[in-house]
Amino acid sequence: MTVPWKSIAVMGLVTVSSLSKASDEKLSLNDCHLEGITQLVQCGKLEVPENYNLKTGETISINFAVLPAIDNSQKNEPLMFLAGGPGQAAVSLAGGLYKAFNEVRKTRDLILVDQRGTGESNPLQCENAEQLDPYTNLPSDFSVKEIKQCLTQLEGDLSQYNSENAIRDFEAVRAALGHEKIAIYGGSYGTRAGLVYMRMFPDSLTSVILDSVGPIEVPIGLFGKSAERSFNMLLENCRAEESCQNAYPNLAQEFEQVKAELAKQPVTVSLPHPRLGTPMSMKVDEQKFVSTIFSQLYSVEMRSLVPLIIHQASLGNYAPLAGLTAAGDIGEGMFLGLTFNILCNEDVPRVTDSMWQADAENTFNGSIGQYGLKLACPLWPTYQVSTDFSLPVNADIPTLIISGDLDPVTPPSNAEYSDKTLPNSKHIIIPNSSHTPGVQPCAMGMISEFLTTQNPNDLDDSCLTDIPAESFMTSLNGGV
Repeated sequence: MTVPWKSIAVMGLVTVSSLSKASDEKLSLNDCHLEGITQLVQCGKLEVPENYNLKTGETISINFAVLPAIDNSQKNEPLMFLAGGPGQAAVSLAGGLYKAFNEVRKTRDLILVDQRGTGESNPLQCENAEQLDPYTNLPSDFSVKEIKQCLTQLEGDLSQYNSENAIRDFEAVRAALGHEKIAIYGGSYGTRAGLVYMRMFPDSLTSVILDSVGPIEVPIGLFGKSAERSFNMLLENCRAEESCQNAYPNLAQEFEQVKAELAKQPVTVSLPHPRLGTPMSMKVDEQKFVSTIFSQLYSVEMRSLVPLIIHQASLGNYAPLAGLTAAGDIGEGMFLGLTFNILCNEDVPRVTDSMWQADAENTFNGSIGQYGLKLACPLWPTYQVSTDFSLPVNADIPTLIISGDLDPVTPPSNAEYSDKTLPNSKHIIIPNSSHTPGVQPCAMGMISEFLTTQNPNDLDDSCLTDIPAESFMTSLNGGV
């Protein structure tokens, strides 16, 4: 459907008016304690319109936290953290970010905002969230009934819980805190949010860090080819490491063997519950096996376990695999109502049948990774996405782009889309690293330097040659 340009202009004026109203609200800001942080930080709430196109209507409360600079005498602009997902709550990550961003926090505040639909910002969560996570892709745990049950639990006008309104909220928080400009860091889906921020409010940003890019041009959800690439790199790394090659000389064949056996006959594994310690049983099929291996590829530490897990499964010992499946849910803490709401409207409608088919033509997980979105999205309410949403962003803002060379979902090739269209950007690939490597010390040093110089070029990247490859585990006793 074609939208008249005059209508877009009027909508833009209404949006600006609504943002001003949100920014004028008296801010609720108090000292608070957050898990993982010993010192007092600041926690706040800001009332914003649920629908920015309505002059009057429902409001929602946006939850945020400010981690103060260690030394605020320099009065540097703060760094706002845009969480991943979609569906992660930023404030819940405060403890880890407090440590990871220590170098940055030396001279600037770190702002964490729970995106609308997450955390304490009118959360869109399902009681059966662990069974619905589209990222862990455990299809045997999905059902139409559970998706429908999830929808009945969500409160709010779902059409308003989208990426662009999230950026309007972030912008309202910036203005309410009195900052003329901010820098932003986005990781994973947070890079998508960051690109939208660059398009909508470029004058509010001094600099941008995009870590593990999900470019607007590429729909989220097509992970088959990138997962295959990452897994093949693991096989190559194992062959190149003497201890791994000696322990698992037929690793690729063992992977195919386990897949075939589980496709023919799933197994049931008894194990202690990872949190309660009580006995539990788990059915392991081909889909669960492949999805669990996929989950481990996100982290170099967990990736080091993969050859051992595959080998043990090939010997008929599925306990290590089941233990990881039960304990390591990559979607834990995700607000899956928002996850589906965004992906089913902003991404999946752009995926053609030929794109699904091309992505499924891989030797790692075939079409298994597509199951969750294909099941949920036909049931999910739809909303109209902006006509220019999927167009490339070309804002002239200093931008540092970071990729991990082993990443199974946002490979370096993704970042090239943004690097080509952003005129003031630099793409740095972190070796021996996987998803969101920006929080590692080497990359964080470059991020800190970039925030100071506002120049993505000529950064000191000498540390890149010092990042070691993670050794693979070759024994159940922890040997490498």
